Amino acid sequence: MGGGLPSGSLTLIEGGSGSGKSVLSQQLIWGALSDGYRVHLFTSESTVRSLIRQMETIDLDILDYVLLGKCRIFPVALSKSGISALPTLLDACNNLDSDLIVIDSITGALTHAADSSVTMQFFQACQRITGRGTTLIVTLHDEGMPNEVMNSIRSMCDANLKLRTEKDGQRIIKLLEVAKIRGASSGTGSIVGFDVEPGWGMRVIPISKARG
Repeated sequence: MGGGLPSGSLTLIEGGSGSGKSVLSQQLIWGALSDGYRVHLFTSESTVRSLIRQMETIDLDILDYVLLGKCRIFPVALSKSGISALPTLLDACNNLDSDLIVIDSITGALTHAADSSVTMQFFQACQRITGRGTTLIVTLHDEGMPNEVMNSIRSMCDANLKLRTEKDGQRIIKLLEVAKIRGASSGTGSIVGFDVEPGWGMRVIPISKARG
């Protein structure tokens, strides 16, 4: 990933259902916590208990960080909040004193956005949040999103990680494309194959093997 995500950056993790967006964001959360950063997670995918258990199964135990207040988890029903979802989410983010904020995922909120300008305004507001030094990661289910909207979102982000799945015989392989990272120490555009194994987590697979 070119040396990692820069501090104070806005990152978009995009991909289809089951492509590994949540697992990748959880791995980044774990790395941040291990390095002593304060993390806040808004999740539309899990409850606090189920998320902790899910991360434990891939050897990412965050319970102590949660109990110590270094990691706070906020389950949010974005798809049920209607047009108030994005403004409410932004208000919450603006009121946090955090090193890293993760929103997994924002798809449910975007389905209720009045038009694409509302989506653009949200990501512009996210840029302002990162301007004060907070790193912000947003995951998005990109299937069904208009290409022009996705291209605009990508251009506004400092980093863009694209996930997809490919079939290799009888198994499904997850692929991570590092499309863009501002200030990366090495060239972007690399593609990494990986599996998610219980008790182990993300296991990188050489791309030649991932593609058979």
